[in-house]
Amino acid sequence: MNATLAAPMTAADRCDRCGAQAYVRARLHAGGELLFCAHHGREHLPRLKDLAEIDDQSERLSATSAIAADDER
Repeated sequence: MNATLAAPMTAADRCDRCGAQAYVRARLHAGGELLFCAHHGREHLPRLKDLAEIDDQSERLSATSAIAADDER
């Protein structure tokens, strides 16, 4: 996993599989880029790990959940 690929993804970045917010970017060695939500990232990354540089920002989901829980209190 390589966090130096690009700036953090935003809500405008969408999963290529389902359209949900993307948290995983796979920059293919052969060219091109795939974006995945956390769910589809977990599903497809085992096959992509040798074919791409992976930027997994899915840890932001736990931080977002913790902030939302604090806001509800």
